[in-house]
Amino acid sequence: METEVSVVLEEEQLSSLQQRERWLTVDGPLGMRDQEAARRQARNFFYAGFAFLPWLWFVNCFYFWPVLRYHHRSPDPLLRSYIVRSAVGFVVCSSLLLTWALTFAIGRERLLGSSWESLAVYELADKFANSF
Repeated sequence: METEVSVVLEEEQLSSLQQRERWLTVDGPLGMRDQEAARRQARNFFYAGFAFLPWLWFVNCFYFWPVLRYHHRSPDPLLRSYIVRSAVGFVVCSSLLLTWALTFAIGRERLLGSSWESLAVYELADKFANSF
């Protein structure tokens, strides 16, 4: 009986501690606490994702996971907007890349016709290798 009471007390203390601490990053107290630095990093990763680096959008979402997950406790709406837009960009780019890869891998000549051979990377490599 005493162990049950202590477990309940520990859970209550932990939840009150988590409510007081508002960590912006996934690494908790070791991460960023400064709002300006966090906003600057999220903005830089968001804009860098447009340079054909959508994996930076994933890194942005992962690093600022507490901001993305707990939207009702987000202290900075501008920071949250960068993280949400990074998540949307990552999902859109990933789905487009996956669709293209599956279409090219599964469809091949049935789907793309005779132009498939000119689109295949190994065909391009052979064509340019023979020209040198």
